[in-house]
Amino acid sequence: MGASSGFPVDLILFGMIAAFLVLRLRSILGRRTGFERQAPPYQAPPEQNVAGPVIEGRAETVSPAAHDLPDPGSAAGQNLAQMRVFDQTFDAGAFLAGADKAFRIIVAAFASGDRATLRGLLNDETYHAFEQAIAGRETAGQTQVSRIHAIRSMTIDAAELRGAVGSISVRFISDQTSFTQDKDGHPVIGTDAVTEITDIWTFERNLSMRDPVWRLVSARSA
Repeated sequence: MGASSGFPVDLILFGMIAAFLVLRLRSILGRRTGFERQAPPYQAPPEQNVAGPVIEGRAETVSPAAHDLPDPGSAAGQNLAQMRVFDQTFDAGAFLAGADKAFRIIVAAFASGDRATLRGLLNDETYHAFEQAIAGRETAGQTQVSRIHAIRSMTIDAAELRGAVGSISVRFISDQTSFTQDKDGHPVIGTDAVTEITDIWTFERNLSMRDPVWRLVSARSA
């Protein structure tokens, strides 16, 4: 029997190789490599009061607050105008925009216990009061949760000028979630409900100095 009539062993071998490659390719393509993103299973939002030292103090991005300036003829308006004698770049509207940012930063820093940030934005006496409150929380194993949902309005209540030292009091009306929780996550002071809060903060700066920072010298709730 000639070679041309022999059993086609070579075709069988090629067929077996092809079948092996197909099965091998299918096994690879049908297997996840770990880089695919799968839709995660649904999980209910975590409760806000969780165990452990979870500290929240973020200032959320919200619409700009309404900025109310005093009448130019009022005592506060006249003192604001006089501040330009010492610092020609001073602008009451720009000051309120800066106070808006400072309010958010200080609320967040106080909640998180960020002493370095507070040190740069508060005068010595106010920083000492804030630091004592932070230290008291730490000793008790408590944490502060503070979240600004919206600043409704900002109004300059008063402005004074003592020599070259300018002092401006701002009334902030904001919607906040603010409470202190114990080490087990249970609220001990305040409430986790969104609450309208009115704060009156007083900022001070020596206008004859090159330091442009208005530092918080007083903070109280109205």
